[in-house]
Amino acid sequence: MIRRLLTTSGAALLGLAAAPMAAQAVSAEALRQFVQREATAAVAVAGSAARVEVTVGSIDSRLQLAPCARSEAFVPAGMRLWGRASVGLRCLEGAQWSVLVPVTVRVHGPALVATRPLAPHTALEAADTQVAEVEWTRDPQGVATDTAQLHNRVLQRSVGLGQPIPLAALRAPTVISQGDPVRVIGNGRGFSISAEAIALASAQEGQAVRVRTDSGRVLSGTARAGRQVEVVF
Repeated sequence: MIRRLLTTSGAALLGLAAAPMAAQAVSAEALRQFVQREATAAVAVAGSAARVEVTVGSIDSRLQLAPCARSEAFVPAGMRLWGRASVGLRCLEGAQWSVLVPVTVRVHGPALVATRPLAPHTALEAADTQVAEVEWTRDPQGVATDTAQLHNRVLQRSVGLGQPIPLAALRAPTVISQGDPVRVIGNGRGFSISAEAIALASAQEGQAVRVRTDSGRVLSGTARAGRQVEVVF
């Protein structure tokens, strides 16, 4: 979404060659307010009342931008206002230029933190965590905020006491390992089969996996708990 934000005249708006200090002071605060609104709205859509802090960086000092009577701030396509990011600023009247401005967006809110040191491959339970305020943006994909996100998940890496649970560190448990004997449950139009096979790779619940039957036929199916593989013919 693009929202018009900055309206002023002449060199007062990012005319860096004419009035660099005044221009940077005005644009930094206006851009901060713009990013604050955009980031807060994005967090609110997710149903959270998290606290957002924004720091605006400096425009490349080598740029010599022509004076602009009216400009517009915008979020570049595909840009997520999370951690280190950039917002755009373009002139709408008086000149033709568009620049990116670095910003840092920090989101603080309630999240799940470890009540004890957690080792890799730990199958998480509600008792392993408690709620505390942390910075969500410390991890690119965010942190766990609800115990439902821990259901049927194990850690890929260790998490220290009092540290948040990164969403990127969670995965479904491995239900089939390479070389495991598995039972293939097959269904087709008007028939079903059950056969023994060997897993050709490891897989998590719901992942695709290839198996080799006793007859040497290779099939692809969906991994299920109990070393079962569902195959649809």
